Amino acid sequence: MRLGLRSRILLFFVAIAAGATGALGLGLWGAYHHAATPEVVEALLQVAAVGSVGMFVIVACIWLLFDRHLARPIEAIASAMRARAHAKVEQEIDHHEVRYLGDLAAAASMTTAALSETRNALAETVARETARLSADNQKLAQLLADVPPAVLLCTGRHHLAFYNSSAQEMLATAEIPVCLGRSLFDYLSDGALRSAYQRLVEMNTPDAILEFVCTAPRRRRLAGRMRLTGGTGHDAGAYVLTLRDVTEEVAACARRDVLLSDVFLTIRPAIEALKESAHRLEVASGDGGEALIMRDIIGLEHAVQALEPRFEACQADSWPMAWVDASELAHQVRSELSVSGIAVDIDADALAARCNMPDIVSLFAHLARQIARDRAVRKFVFSVREFQAEGRASLEWGGPALSVGLLQQWLREPADDQSPAPDAILRAHRTTLSSSFREGRSSLSMSLQQVKKLQPVPARLPRTVTYDFELLSLPRYDRIAEARLDDLAYVVFDTETTGLFPERGDEIVQIAAVRIVNGKRVEGETFESLVNPGRRIPAASSAVHRITDTMVEDAPGAADVVRRFHRFCEGAVLVAHNAPFDMEFLYRRENELRISFANPILDTVLLSAVVFGRQQAHTLDALCQRLGVSLTEAVRHTAMGDAVATADAFLRLQAIIAGRGLERLGDLLAEVYRHRKLVPGSPPEVTRAMKSRLAPHSKQRRFHPTRHARGA
Repeated sequence: MRLGLRSRILLFFVAIAAGATGALGLGLWGAYHHAATPEVVEALLQVAAVGSVGMFVIVACIWLLFDRHLARPIEAIASAMRARAHAKVEQEIDHHEVRYLGDLAAAASMTTAALSETRNALAETVARETARLSADNQKLAQLLADVPPAVLLCTGRHHLAFYNSSAQEMLATAEIPVCLGRSLFDYLSDGALRSAYQRLVEMNTPDAILEFVCTAPRRRRLAGRMRLTGGTGHDAGAYVLTLRDVTEEVAACARRDVLLSDVFLTIRPAIEALKESAHRLEVASGDGGEALIMRDIIGLEHAVQALEPRFEACQADSWPMAWVDASELAHQVRSELSVSGIAVDIDADALAARCNMPDIVSLFAHLARQIARDRAVRKFVFSVREFQAEGRASLEWGGPALSVGLLQQWLREPADDQSPAPDAILRAHRTTLSSSFREGRSSLSMSLQQVKKLQPVPARLPRTVTYDFELLSLPRYDRIAEARLDDLAYVVFDTETTGLFPERGDEIVQIAAVRIVNGKRVEGETFESLVNPGRRIPAASSAVHRITDTMVEDAPGAADVVRRFHRFCEGAVLVAHNAPFDMEFLYRRENELRISFANPILDTVLLSAVVFGRQQAHTLDALCQRLGVSLTEAVRHTAMGDAVATADAFLRLQAIIAGRGLERLGDLLAEVYRHRKLVPGSPPEVTRAMKSRLAPHSKQRRFHPTRHARGA
């Protein structure tokens, strides 16, 4: 059993009393042996009795004092601290009860008060962040709900884990509502989906995307994009699926193609009839007027001939097409025909063809069924091969060739309720179906005009959603000088150059920038470009930034890059380390490009002086070391590496500056102006529009870079 503090103190004093009594008894016992007379023994016994009682009384009194003024107050203050730590008691600890503990009571009170304040602040922060996250989630839900394409997140077992309202509207039927946890194949045909998913898994390529076309209930044709999410835990095969309904688009394309085809079919006989009539008229009259009519007719014929290739060229572009693996197409044909008991051997090259896979599958499945019914053929060979820079899809079987009339009849018959007529499918792919017979075997072939070597379609953007809904509530300022520092957008940039003297012809060879919005550096919102300076890069400069003439040989020129950078930093405050040097290379292009860098400018050299004093070193390396910002040798003196380090340093400087009460841009610029002489040359041009306000009695000059300035 664990004893309490008071019990342990009591035992301590009992031990003192027992020890004192034992010592007294031992001393009396020694005295008894030296003078063992009855009178002495009686006196010793009286002394022993009185001494023992006295010692016990004294020890008991001292124990009572310790218990009252030490043990009890310690237990009381411990209980009070526990109450304030666990029961959220807010009242102050009673100092009178624990007044004999010295400064312990005050220290405990301060500790519990600090704990209470911290807990309240933490609770407020958690509540505020929870409310913000809840609001963000609601806004994201609203945005995703209103996105026109259907968005679904599926597990590796193809069960729904997320869907938006567009997906619900697109996939739901009267029999099967869209529900979380249900199989995706309750709503979509599984052929194209399973093939696309299997191909993504086999590629094992991060951020790869596959496009496909599949069918859905109610005769809907859907164009889809699939990408693995790289999930963790038990479902690493999860994927995101976006679907777009192209049913009406396909139908409209088919109707348009049929209409335009009919127009060409109608106009050509009419032109031939007009030519014949004009010829007869010319022969009959012989006056030459009919020759003019013939010329107009021939001109009309040439116009129709010129329009026809354009019509054929736009057919495939207007129908929903996707890059399809040739082997995937062949497997889909075999899978479709296996339902009818028809065996298919496949042979496919390693290539991808841009086509509408469900329509191609429907076309060849329809033809194979017709051939099987008419010729009693139960086995085919389906192949997709590269042929003269095109692809060729062929259906081959043993037996005589088909007649042209029979083939045309089959092409006019619809394959099924969900697919266009076969002749419309052929027109959409700008091709025809050819029949051949060789060595006892017949085949039907169509060309696939757009083919390429098989490769995944890479993702161009990272799998992130960039958002900050707090921007919706930021105030608007009539004067930028009145804006709070956290409410402004910043572009932090850095340049690498051929040398230190722009006035002597030195030029930018690389520029990079990052954006800071709402007090955070935004990942992905960056600007980076090599620049062809139009002159050789000195070896001494290449030794610093590791950029050579070969690297910039095909890079854009300075004018083009500066123009694009100007667009990138519109509406933002420019931030750079030793801004005068970098800005001079931008200012010199203003007249040529008819632009103006009128942005407010902050220099982290001067901000460092505001925070740490002018006596400290203010190079980028020294500043990053002082602020704990990582700047490794691998990225030092690269435009992006220095820009990122400058941005991180700026954010930490901004936090320190805000702690000093400088929360407005105008106040900060005025404070920075006091340290303007730290950068040699002349006063930095913090902003052209605010010159008179910041320094009404000082003449502002354009600054010029120096060796020392670049060294910073």
